[in-house]
Amino acid sequence: MRFRTIDVQTVANWVGRVLRFDFTAFDEIRDEASATAPAVLIVLVGSFIAGFGSWLWALQHDTIGDIDAAEVFIKSMVLGGMIQTAVWFLWVYLVYQVLTRGYGHPTTFVELVRPMGLAFSPIVFSVLVAITVLALPFGIASFALTFLFTNIAIQQTTGADTRETAMANITGFVVFVVVMGMFANVAEIEPFGGVAPGILFFSLDF
Repeated sequence: MRFRTIDVQTVANWVGRVLRFDFTAFDEIRDEASATAPAVLIVLVGSFIAGFGSWLWALQHDTIGDIDAAEVFIKSMVLGGMIQTAVWFLWVYLVYQVLTRGYGHPTTFVELVRPMGLAFSPIVFSVLVAITVLALPFGIASFALTFLFTNIAIQQTTGADTRETAMANITGFVVFVVVMGMFANVAEIEPFGGVAPGILFFSLDF
């Protein structure tokens, strides 16, 4: 395990490589003890960008019903971004529990935080929910890519097989989506959504 200063350029390089499907970056970040904070920052920034997308969407619809673009900025981008990052830790923790307790893989929680944080980077494409007519497909596609990348990150950095990886990641992801769906119904900006960023801002009853 290596300790060194991680600068913005290094983090940007990791993210760029992953988005170009160069998944060797997962192995590198797993072994960088000083990359834990940058990995979490990737999740936080990605969540804020997703919330920025739902805010841009709201700017185009702030004359509909009681929607208030300023309220969306606070609830979806700011609070939603922070809450999504916190709930992401639950996702990672459940993956860790399934892999270690269920399948006996000798990984650690922090060793999962780093590659899974990097694998969360496709969530930035959630900003495209601002394109109103394509909000749903872009929102779903960003999460599909994120799930795929986290799956690859888990399997590549833990040695788990395909079935074990899928079981662990599905467990964490489902709980993540359910909890974030609950937040979409908290302090709702009627009749659209609540405290969640990107596509998760939209409550199911809108």
